[in-house]
Amino acid sequence: MILIFSAPSGSGKSTLVQHLLETRQDMELSISATTRAPRGQEQDGREYYFISQDRFEQLIREDAFVEWQQVYKGTYYGTLRSEIERIERAGHHVVFDIDVKGGINVKRMFGDRARAIFIAPPSIDALRQRLTGRGTDSPEKIEERLAKAEIEMADAPLFDTILVNDDLATAKRELDKEVAAFIK
Repeated sequence: MILIFSAPSGSGKSTLVQHLLETRQDMELSISATTRAPRGQEQDGREYYFISQDRFEQLIREDAFVEWQQVYKGTYYGTLRSEIERIERAGHHVVFDIDVKGGINVKRMFGDRARAIFIAPPSIDALRQRLTGRGTDSPEKIEERLAKAEIEMADAPLFDTILVNDDLATAKRELDKEVAAFIK
């Protein structure tokens, strides 16, 4: 089975996905490829496969991706077909932590074999506070992320489930129930 998690930046998606991976040994995160530079302690092959823009575009031409997007100008993200095959060979369910457009595309591709879950912030103001509190982005970058979030939130109805992450403990419980129901 395939679980797809998408959300605006700062909604808590990665925290919820990490919770799922820590509590379920039958799941494995699909590592995306990207052209962006590593942040902080990120390592190639752990958080992402970091590749050059030229190599990424070559892989697009070779049809090596299940899905890919140019999320920001000059910054590509995508899922290699070989990554899904690797996880399935290991006997695990595939977990996607991807942008909203990518999530929609993966859901279309895999249909009923996939469950698409949109993690929503309680409000744009709460999202602004979370992004500012991170202390990792400039005010201009935060405004760019918020503008993108408003567009992404309009696509939430295209997902199977919308999970509002207002209280983390509650969101974890709701996520556990949702995943258990889908997997059985």
